[in-house]
Amino acid sequence: MTVREFYKALCAIVPRELGCSWDVDGLNVCPDPEREVKKVLVALDATAEVVDKAAAEGYDLIFTHHPMLFGGLKNVVADDYDGAKVIKLCRAGVSAVSFHTRIDAAEGGVNDILAGLVGLENVEIAGDERIMRVGNLPVPTSAAEFAAKVKDVLGCPAVLCADAGKVVSRVAVVGGSGKSELELALASGADTFLTGELKYSQYCDADKLNLLVAGHFYTEQPICARLCALIAEVDPRVQTDVVKSCRVTVV
Repeated sequence: MTVREFYKALCAIVPRELGCSWDVDGLNVCPDPEREVKKVLVALDATAEVVDKAAAEGYDLIFTHHPMLFGGLKNVVADDYDGAKVIKLCRAGVSAVSFHTRIDAAEGGVNDILAGLVGLENVEIAGDERIMRVGNLPVPTSAAEFAAKVKDVLGCPAVLCADAGKVVSRVAVVGGSGKSELELALASGADTFLTGELKYSQYCDADKLNLLVAGHFYTEQPICARLCALIAEVDPRVQTDVVKSCRVTVV
């Protein structure tokens, strides 16, 4: 199956229409649409290290959650970070595909996975963009106890917790950045909002619901297993490998 055919088959399962209108995901780099896809490297981000590995080890395609060129590309020069990645991929004939907000919103995507990992039941979709998920804990608990559970199941080094004194019973989740979703979480009837990033001022205003921030990477990294499953659904003969793209640690 060629890169062109492979990408078309992926889009048949998770169409671009599911994503936000402002998004730039999809086939981000494609030097050879007729190259056969036999080996795919999966990661959350197409970092320089991920690109180096794909080019050096004979991968045909990189499949990530975050778009490789999210901030746009004004020129392609070797001394520019994004430009250097594009040049390296093109020289190696490696393509780069990303599924971003489309797989945030999709059934079984980022936020369904996150809701399941933290133990939510009766999960519902919230908002016009269909990204947020809201569900109930089978047994209500304290914010501190829930934060400890989140830390354990996501494997993150720390969870920031702004405790509003609410019992954790109904939880809204948004993997990655939830900066723009705080009002929606409140409107959904949640007493707790779990996400990967918030603004400092939003922590300060945590009087209406508990806020838990587990890190952008850790709330979204579980999607890599789903990306591998999509590849297998399209062509089970394709070799997939997952690489960790985040270098952030707590010291």
